Amino acid sequence: MAALAPLPPLPPQFKSIQHHLRTAQEHDKRDPVVAYYCRLYAMQTGMKIDSKTPECRKFLSKLMDQLEALKKQLGDNEAITQEIVGSAHLENYALKMFLYADNEDRAGRFHKNMIKSFYTASLLIDVITVFGELTDENVKHRKYARWKATYIHNCLKNGETPQAGPVGIEEDNDVEENEDIGATSLPTQPPQPSSSTYDPSSMPSSSCTGIQIPPGAHAPANTPAEVPHGTGVTGNTIQPTPQTIPAIDPALFSSISQGDIRLTPEDFARAQKYCKYAGSALQYEDVSTAVQNLQKALKLLTTGRE
Repeated sequence: MAALAPLPPLPPQFKSIQHHLRTAQEHDKRDPVVAYYCRLYAMQTGMKIDSKTPECRKFLSKLMDQLEALKKQLGDNEAITQEIVGSAHLENYALKMFLYADNEDRAGRFHKNMIKSFYTASLLIDVITVFGELTDENVKHRKYARWKATYIHNCLKNGETPQAGPVGIEEDNDVEENEDIGATSLPTQPPQPSSSTYDPSSMPSSSCTGIQIPPGAHAPANTPAEVPHGTGVTGNTIQPTPQTIPAIDPALFSSISQGDIRLTPEDFARAQKYCKYAGSALQYEDVSTAVQNLQKALKLLTTGRE
């Protein structure tokens, strides 16, 4: 991919998008689609913050030039030309980054790459908002990932041992200004984790630099767990719990034969989106989520309602 023209210095008003822009630069060669949407998010957010101050207008103008250049280079990529494909691509990538960090965390392998992966996953979930509102699950993953990045970073910085696995969140912690997290290199190829559901147990309170971990609040319910290989652990090993597959509503099948349902282009687009989400869930062996999304698509196509 051809090099993009450099941006002018970042105006102070745009400090909140600096890490999104850095993430874009990191992905110019690794995944240009992710790089494009990171810049698009930064552009949209910057316009809302300040589009009138001369230095901000100059910066946004150059950022727009980068976006146009990227769009021209990626003109035949469906993830750019079709929002549904782009949204699924970005969500899959963010989830893979989250799962890599989450599995490293559960295995007690605390290092800069896993911290950066947690934080980058939270940034990419921010970027998903260019397609519309986030799902409740994405909101939970973003909050948990950003909190985990701060918590583990502060523990390591102060020579303390972080608590591995799902822990509670007392409040949102602002890590936007933490250059140590934002500047760390990402792993070249995050390993593909295996997926299973888990049952969070009550966690004892702990703290690193004053961050309290109250019992009762845990990682998002669909966050997969993985037992690290070759650890020799024979005691309290996390065992995958059987997945509960939602029952299928028989009424959905009886309504398939009805031919008086008129669907709009928006209905078809939403149904496609649910099918994309189902496909994404199956990549991580999340049968329950896949079935739920397929049911939503089927209901929409057979009744015209969600």
